Amino acid sequence: MSDCGRRPAAALLVIVLTLALSAGCALQSPAAEPRKALLTQLPAQVPRASPGAAALLVFAPRSRPLYDTVRMAYQVQAHEVDYFSRIEWAETPAQMLQPLLVKTLQDTGSFSAVATPPYSGPYGWGLRTEVGELLADFTADPAVLRLSLRLQLIDGASGRVVATREVAAREPLRQRTPEACIAAANAATAEALLEVARFAVETAR
Repeated sequence: MSDCGRRPAAALLVIVLTLALSAGCALQSPAAEPRKALLTQLPAQVPRASPGAAALLVFAPRSRPLYDTVRMAYQVQAHEVDYFSRIEWAETPAQMLQPLLVKTLQDTGSFSAVATPPYSGPYGWGLRTEVGELLADFTADPAVLRLSLRLQLIDGASGRVVATREVAAREPLRQRTPEACIAAANAATAEALLEVARFAVETAR
């Protein structure tokens, strides 16, 4: 075959391959965005006390680096942590926790005001919170959702820590699914918030 015959054939082959590759790319669906989950559950009831004269400043919660992420953690082997790939938190657990803390503490009626930074007025008490753990533990039998918080109540005038408390909540998982983890995490959050309210009401008097 002459060079003139080969060139049209080669050009035709290139066109066919290009069309095939284009069609293959078009048929590939884009990777789905992870679904977003929320922590929204509050305690059904909280301890109440007569309002004090002092305001309470709720600092932005912090978190251990392992949980300072929107990725949802779980454990299937001891000493290892994995994250779900198709679902994640809408915000980090610490970010979602702050408005829940504020609402819970407001509902106690124990403070003249419950504020958050950048509040610049005087306050009698400050609350610092750290998320120590938020993990679906599939190594346990039955499987559980573990949530732990570390609380510090601070004197607003001196900045001195006047009390600390460790709060741990455990909720059984009805199924080994992300949806069951979300439901259990919300129940554990409500349980932990009740303990926060008790701590604040008992201590800030």
